[in-house]
Amino acid sequence: AAVFYSISNCQKGLAGVTFGNFLIKQVVEELARDVPGLRHFVTLSPLPGFAAWLESEGLPDGLADPHWHREAERRETLAPELSAAAARYLVNAKDARGRPRDPVARFHLGNGASLDRINPFADLSPRGLDESFGVMVNYRYDQASIERNHEAYAASGKVATSAAVRRLAAATPRVTETRPAQPSKKKTEPRQ
Repeated sequence: AAVFYSISNCQKGLAGVTFGNFLIKQVVEELARDVPGLRHFVTLSPLPGFAAWLESEGLPDGLADPHWHREAERRETLAPELSAAAARYLVNAKDARGRPRDPVARFHLGNGASLDRINPFADLSPRGLDESFGVMVNYRYDQASIERNHEAYAASGKVATSAAVRRLAAATPRVTETRPAQPSKKKTEPRQ
């Protein structure tokens, strides 16, 4: 498998110019051609708006404690609900234009990727915890379905997902806590 970790515009003057679509598809084609047998192409992507969304929806048990992530047992207990909440956020939460709320999801889904896997606790850095409670996502670029996924997303906003993500998104939330208001943090550029 090939895993794409970061795609970013280094030049501020290129903001809004979408080289990422071209770049990902070109790299997928070249790797598939140059590395026989390589068939799986995924990203490891952040969810920059997930924590704010989940706080507005209500937090699963245990997340209100700011040190929840330091205990392996607590992380293991929280993983199923946090994964299900991330799937609901990515599949169901929409912006004012009816598109997925998450900017990274819009980028990859618009390029024809499918939402393949939710990875709880993949980024326990301070930024990862602040933006997404440490959750990251794999978007899959399957050469056979890139164009079909792109067309369905462009036409109707359909989010292509794996069966595992569909099951997670259908899970019933268990919300019982609210997290104390945190001081405003410096706004950072969303990662892709």
